[in-house]
Amino acid sequence: MGFSRKLALRNYLVEGLLILASLTIILPLLMMIFGSFMTSSEVLRFSLRLPEKWLFSNYTQVFKEGGLGRAFLNGLLITGVSSIVNIITSSAASFILVRRETKLSSVLYLFFFMGLIAPMSTITTIRVVQWMGFYGSVTSVIFIYAALNTAFSVFLYSGFIKAIPRALDEVAFLEGANMFDVFFRIITPLIVPVNATVAIMVFMSVWNDITIPLYFLTDSSTWTMPLSVYNFYGKYSRDWNLIFADLVLTSLPVLILYLFAQKYIVSGLTAGAVKG
Repeated sequence: MGFSRKLALRNYLVEGLLILASLTIILPLLMMIFGSFMTSSEVLRFSLRLPEKWLFSNYTQVFKEGGLGRAFLNGLLITGVSSIVNIITSSAASFILVRRETKLSSVLYLFFFMGLIAPMSTITTIRVVQWMGFYGSVTSVIFIYAALNTAFSVFLYSGFIKAIPRALDEVAFLEGANMFDVFFRIITPLIVPVNATVAIMVFMSVWNDITIPLYFLTDSSTWTMPLSVYNFYGKYSRDWNLIFADLVLTSLPVLILYLFAQKYIVSGLTAGAVKG
């Protein structure tokens, strides 16, 4: 057997294993989607089969009784502002850390890098937010999300900015520009691919999270869509068809975002890796 034939056989085996592994995710998703159109008694079979009758009214009932319209706007506000704050602060911090090669910059970079490893202390964070006076507000959740994603964002931005020639900065300084001019007029247009990657990654992580809103949002009118599923399950714990419909509606925005933006995620990650 030739080398090319062995390589092709290995590729087929790998693809087959990946397809089998993907079924562990796809099959439960199909059960959830099909179950969201079933009756409350039919869905209890928990089998991979098409509904006897497609009940689109389940989604209408869930949207009205679950308050998903308000929860969607809350989630959009929190994820959107968190992403913007994270992009601005992380890119600016990375620019300073990369361009100023001092011992302090190295220590601060390691400090940010530790954020990828160190877990969040919920009790301590609650006490800090209470001391600052905005516990229970949307503002506290936005700042927490922006801070939690800073470590990963700084890691991406630093690798990309290192590849940008310092000669661009020097020419700008000779023309009379200051540090802010260099960052906003020269660096910012060049890091657009990483901005897109960070925005999508932060959006997806924030949108799917349930723990932070559960601990820091005391008013149910400010809850996001994943947290509304938690509340909806408490009211309709026996109606799995409605719960499945709620889960589908909650997952749909981030799924659509990922399908249309996955190329930007890959391009941003590979650009930073290759150039770094």
